[in-house]
Amino acid sequence: MRGGYRVFFDTNVLVYLHDKKTPAKRGIARELLLHWFPTGRMVVSTQVLQELYVVLTKKLIPAMPPEEALEELKKLSLGAKTVSISPDMVFDAIRTHLENRISFWDALIVTAAAYGGCKVIFTEDLNHGQTINGVRIENPFRGSQKSRDSKEVLSVRRKESGIRGQ
Repeated sequence: MRGGYRVFFDTNVLVYLHDKKTPAKRGIARELLLHWFPTGRMVVSTQVLQELYVVLTKKLIPAMPPEEALEELKKLSLGAKTVSISPDMVFDAIRTHLENRISFWDALIVTAAAYGGCKVIFTEDLNHGQTINGVRIENPFRGSQKSRDSKEVLSVRRKESGIRGQ
């Protein structure tokens, strides 16, 4: 099913690898990384590396020490192709932003994915199933909160009715 194509990992997917407050998303992100990292077909951009560093050291609770975040970025760059953002990519991203009415930063992610030869972007920031610049958007977490909520509701109903099991 995955074939030989490349996939782009947006920052949010990589952040969930370190976010202990979202175990369902953390598990999904881990499965994606374990599958794609060893294939050599995983792609990120310099923008993703920059954003990941800031989130890990400033926004994640508890924050990761800068030295540890640096080591995480280095490990990531060993197994993932990194697309460096160029002026031409910025210009293309502006066009993508205007044509698709998405944020400039999301357009830069899409542009980097296209330049990196990716067919898919894993992200939760864009519309699942949409294709932009030849790259299909996939939200790997789609339904994960809904599924968890459904299981919790079912569990409560079972307890209330005296039904056992999962």
